Amino acid sequence: MEQNQKNSHKCCPSELRYDEASQDWVVIAPGRGKRPELYKHPRARVDMDPKDCPFCNLAVTQEPPVLSYANSKKFAGSLPSDWTLAVIPNKFPAFCSPAGSKICKIKDGPLYHAMDAVGFCEIVVTRDHEKHIALMDLAAVREILDAYQSRYLALKKNKFVKYISIFHNHGIEAGASQPHPHSQIITSPLVDVDLRRAIVKTKKHFRRRKKCLACEMTAWEKKDKKRVVFKNHDFVAVCPFASKSPFQVIITPQKHSPYFESISESQKTSLAEIFSAVMKKIHKGLEDPPYNFYLHTAPSDGKAYPFYHWHWTILPKTATMAGFELGTHMEISTITPETAAEYLRNQNTIE
Repeated sequence: MEQNQKNSHKCCPSELRYDEASQDWVVIAPGRGKRPELYKHPRARVDMDPKDCPFCNLAVTQEPPVLSYANSKKFAGSLPSDWTLAVIPNKFPAFCSPAGSKICKIKDGPLYHAMDAVGFCEIVVTRDHEKHIALMDLAAVREILDAYQSRYLALKKNKFVKYISIFHNHGIEAGASQPHPHSQIITSPLVDVDLRRAIVKTKKHFRRRKKCLACEMTAWEKKDKKRVVFKNHDFVAVCPFASKSPFQVIITPQKHSPYFESISESQKTSLAEIFSAVMKKIHKGLEDPPYNFYLHTAPSDGKAYPFYHWHWTILPKTATMAGFELGTHMEISTITPETAAEYLRNQNTIE
């Protein structure tokens, strides 16, 4: 029995990997997994006739948008007939638009605290009912990124806005309530707890080593190459060393930058290129899986964060969290990031 236990330990293919930025441990357990191509599975779909889709009929169902585009031309407060993208207020917001800039805080006994959930909730809608990001041309992807930046710069001017979340849900399993492609922008008077924890960690690292943690990690990934999915002059996309789920991809600026909203026009084009390339590889390699992607950038609370490094995270939904993950906050990934990156890297998306 004792000898069997020793042999079993020697053969164990699993690893516990530590994420320096989030301070999380993840389990990489390829022995429980399967070949990369077997992660493909049919995505649950909801059919909706474009005639019944509220996003296809904005001129009828919606007040004039906050911002709109017609083939890269920008319009404020109007919807041209040939619109290609529109930013509209969410009719079912999680945060309430504030009447003023004062936030009311209350206390319920010695242990419970609450405050007004004030903020803005906006939806970024692209016109085509069926064409999501992996199927768009480069100009359309860049238009989306330009809308993200434009609204971020406008919303951060409100002094009660401390954090701006930009995210995209694709597919029912990823939480998309509408089949029509769209992203969301939500502002909050509080900073996201995961981002806050990463800021503490990266600040300590910067004080100790006089270097940005993300810059050091990016330099190593470019040198090591085995987890790189795609890179261009300005950005690199990697399956991170401590991936929280199979085929997780992070897109990071190669040059240090704390603030996404400071991105230049040429960098937006580069970001559109790498975003498009990665999404096409995920779409082809995993046969259009459900996914989420979201932005982590320095808070908009007026403080300086020279040690932080912004990035996008893309999370395909290839598995369901179960009791261990929920109970321990320790995710299990059943494919190594190295194998996932190689598989995505080898997807030829040029028709």
